[in-house]
Amino acid sequence: MIDAFRVSLSAPDDFEGWRDAARGLAEAGVPPSAIVWEVEGEDGDLFGQGAPPPPPARAALAAGSFAVPRDFISLAKAAICHRDPERFALLYAMLLKLRANRRAMEDRADPLLDRLEGMAKEVRRDAHKMHAFVRFREVEDGDGTRFVAWFEPDNHIVRREAGFFVRRFTTMRWSILTPELSIHWDGETLREGPGATRAEAPAGDPVEETWKTYYASIFNPARVKVKAMLKEMPKKYWANMPETALVAPLLAGARAREIEMIERSQSMPSRVPTPDFVPMAGGGGNLAASWAALKTEALGCTRCDLHCHATQTVFGEGPLDARILFVGEQPGDQEDLAGRPFVGPAGEVFNAALAEAGIARETTYVTNAVKHFKFVLRGKRRIHQSPGADEIEACRWWVDRERGLIVPALTVALGGTAARSLFGKAVTIGKLRGEAQRLPDGSEAWVTVHPSFLLRLPDEAARKAERVKFVDDLKRIRDWAEALAA
Repeated sequence: MIDAFRVSLSAPDDFEGWRDAARGLAEAGVPPSAIVWEVEGEDGDLFGQGAPPPPPARAALAAGSFAVPRDFISLAKAAICHRDPERFALLYAMLLKLRANRRAMEDRADPLLDRLEGMAKEVRRDAHKMHAFVRFREVEDGDGTRFVAWFEPDNHIVRREAGFFVRRFTTMRWSILTPELSIHWDGETLREGPGATRAEAPAGDPVEETWKTYYASIFNPARVKVKAMLKEMPKKYWANMPETALVAPLLAGARAREIEMIERSQSMPSRVPTPDFVPMAGGGGNLAASWAALKTEALGCTRCDLHCHATQTVFGEGPLDARILFVGEQPGDQEDLAGRPFVGPAGEVFNAALAEAGIARETTYVTNAVKHFKFVLRGKRRIHQSPGADEIEACRWWVDRERGLIVPALTVALGGTAARSLFGKAVTIGKLRGEAQRLPDGSEAWVTVHPSFLLRLPDEAARKAERVKFVDDLKRIRDWAEALAA
């Protein structure tokens, strides 16, 4: 009589090998206590009583295959990459539960399921860290330029995440070295190699000095929360990232730079008076001062020719801790005179739609892709003209600074001009509308129409239909922002 089976897997993350063995053993009714799981090259004899025999072939096992929910497959593929040596046995025990009760994954009080989901969560978090903190350095080898990175994962995620780097750096020749194994991409083929040491990875390259200069110029101490930063970016990754050496001195000199920036901005002549309306319901003192300095500087902006004819710069407004940041096109006639965004006819449509969608405008930050009114005179009337690509690009600097201070959970582009400003290129609203998008800086965005689009529709039925769609967009934006913030 066979008391135990030995299952030997080819790698610590061998999901296919585990799946085939586990299914066959489950079909044969083998209990978890009768199985020894091991990885080739590792000591898998947990009982110290000699080597149990391997499991019989699938063909020799009891007939009658069974299906498992997709949620379990996803859970198993992640949890099997965890460093916990009991992961194979725990997953097998869960598989047996599912064979007896297909709805076992719905039991949120099950401690076994809770443990496996915790393992899967740790693996996904480790993968996120790998995506964020791998830093390539340029080296020369016999075939030309290669980019090499060093990374120390907490779990067995290197093979799992290799495809991410292949897709992201398809045209580069690169290597990622880790203590367990290394992966190498030559532009066509991905191959594995043995583990490495930190000493085998390059210490730096000339590009890093340029990057450090850029990082120092965009570093915003007003947004730094040290505890949160260490939680998201543990110090174990700092050695791989050239910019981390700058964090301590930049924080130490933050107050002096802030005072200098405010004094410099206050000494600049402003072409028009600052509007009295400056809502700042959220954000600390440093953040508020930085925003005020940025706005004061923007009031004297001459980055394009639009300032020559407009009444004033129309800067953004709203709480500095807003979850949602709306970007419109440009000020209209009334906005240009009032110095505030979205106070004209389009603003009335916008406010009403926000209210219907359950979004309080005073909780959002609202700005425009272009800060000056572009128009042509027809008699005494100033007729709106759409901004050109050069004007959008010139003003994009201000939008980026606003978003850098606010750091919203979700940025919303209202219309094509706003979308071009955010994405850095012309996009089609119809193709992007209706689902979350990823901006070049990695943050979340949503694209919908500008409220003025509704005003321009000549047909009443079309206006009503499009307004319903616009409000639906805003509701989904509200829900998405809440989910991201959570």
